[in-house]
Amino acid sequence: MIRSEDLLGLPDYEVSSVEKVGGQICISVRFVGTVLCPHCGSQKLRAKDRRIRRPRHESLGLRHSVLKLETRKYLCRSCARSFWQRFPGIVPRMRATEPFRRAVCQRHFDGISRSRLAQRERISSATVERWFGWYLALLADQRVGPQCPQILGIDEHFFTRRHGYATTFCDLKNHKIYDVVLGRSEASLEGYLARLEGKHLVQLVCMDLATGYRALVRKHFPQAKIVADRFHVIRTVNHHFLACWKHIDPTGAKNRGLLSLMRRHRHNLSVEQQDRLASYLQQHPALQAIYSFKQRLCYLLLKKHRTAKQCRQLAQRFLAQVAALRCCGFAPLLQLGNTLHTWREEIACMWRFTRNNGITEGFHTKMEVLQRQAYGFRNFHNYRLRVKVLCS
Repeated sequence: MIRSEDLLGLPDYEVSSVEKVGGQICISVRFVGTVLCPHCGSQKLRAKDRRIRRPRHESLGLRHSVLKLETRKYLCRSCARSFWQRFPGIVPRMRATEPFRRAVCQRHFDGISRSRLAQRERISSATVERWFGWYLALLADQRVGPQCPQILGIDEHFFTRRHGYATTFCDLKNHKIYDVVLGRSEASLEGYLARLEGKHLVQLVCMDLATGYRALVRKHFPQAKIVADRFHVIRTVNHHFLACWKHIDPTGAKNRGLLSLMRRHRHNLSVEQQDRLASYLQQHPALQAIYSFKQRLCYLLLKKHRTAKQCRQLAQRFLAQVAALRCCGFAPLLQLGNTLHTWREEIACMWRFTRNNGITEGFHTKMEVLQRQAYGFRNFHNYRLRVKVLCS
């Protein structure tokens, strides 16, 4: 025999009858649990009034179902306060049960549009949106813990033209988004980081070459080591090298074929491409020397999985190359040398620790997909809940 709890999905209810009324399934139920005062928890109650509630429930097949439930108004003899009876799974003044709201939210979560759900369930689209916000908040509280992750990735991404950029905090160890905060400046993130719990648990922070993020990490995560993201470091090197190339040969820098060869590493070029690049560099001896220096610097930055002793040797070579950049006569290379000198400690950590922000960048791609599916988010709170649930 099917129990009432298995049929309804709600505890402490007893089904008395099931009938079809006006195209709907009306399920008459009776609450058999203990009634307690919500203010003092006493069982000394006196009934004063009664009424019938008809909240919507999960559909049976393609037919809508409604619960017919008698609720009473009680007077507590202990605290002398009146209240209407509370039921598990039915929020006070809510016209739908919690299983029905979850079913609607799960279908919307799976991709059914809000308007189609509202038309099918005979509710308003605003109700679907309000329930879905409650459902996302519930899932976010269940999936994301309050403590900070041990390995943290910090990066920025664009949100809207009105609100600007947002900062992503990614758990690189467990491959999930920890949180998303609006803003990227020190002033906008100061309040959030000040009240963040478990900051002492963070051991490693990976980021790009953003001075503002580094100042915040040093202030709020003093025990954590900062690791520069290898992709952004090499991209910075290539950017300044291409700027120097424009000063030496403005005409050659506009050649898209040569630009592609200059950007790539030497091991990614075919034999024909290497010959073409070598013939061009022979015509510009200064550019050939700078290109060779850039290749040596990039291959030095690409090294991974090194011991502490090996890192010290690599650091000496790196500092020598940075000193050479700071003494050259080209302004872009001089600026590159100053940048690498400022971030020398964080760059040296790349050889020891292999973490990078590739996971965070991948989640940013997923966030862009979420924004396109929603035709752009206007409310950052809804966007944050959606990201914390779908990217965890």
